[in-house]
Amino acid sequence: MACLKVHGSVFSTAVLRVITCLNEKDLEFELVPINMAAKEHKKEPFISLNPFGQVPAFEDGDLKLFESRAITKYIAYEYKEKVTQLISMDSKKMAILAQWLEVEAHQYDPAASKLTFELVIKPLMLGLTSDGAVVEEYEGKLAKVLDVYEARLAESKYLAGDCFSLADLHHLPSINYLMGTQAKKLFESRPHVSAWCTDILARPAWTKTLAMQKKP
Repeated sequence: MACLKVHGSVFSTAVLRVITCLNEKDLEFELVPINMAAKEHKKEPFISLNPFGQVPAFEDGDLKLFESRAITKYIAYEYKEKVTQLISMDSKKMAILAQWLEVEAHQYDPAASKLTFELVIKPLMLGLTSDGAVVEEYEGKLAKVLDVYEARLAESKYLAGDCFSLADLHHLPSINYLMGTQAKKLFESRPHVSAWCTDILARPAWTKTLAMQKKP
């Protein structure tokens, strides 16, 4: 098999998304570290892999991809016979899955990413103070999304149905970060959302992914 390569930082939510997908498939890959503090993602050779200068970039032989969600979809389809089935070959089930993939990208992630920046990245990585007004605004936005999730998860164990899928996996990095902040109340106060978070955060593939952050 051609060597799979992920270019990026193990602290990036987008990179973590891709690594977790690879771990769910039990695929061997090489992590090519990108020093974002030194802005290596904004110059060559990285910029040739992603012209937008954002991590991750991905290689599978002669195939080069960027955008984490596109990468996870490729992995899920290309290696669909491997271990966890993250997609469906049934058109109706895949339509439902695609729907929740869109919800994560366009409804959940904008609010979750903003909160992750304010509550995790600014204070812990940049040494800056969180903006309380921004946090309050985006907690309100995320709460509305999680109300929809609570109703959905009262009907099915996972977002796209009874099986764990890409729709759930894509949430893991930001949920993990936010669970260490005041925003955890938004997840824990909704019983079905809370149970879902506990379930997906306990997956062995995610544990394996997090372990990479502790390596020297």
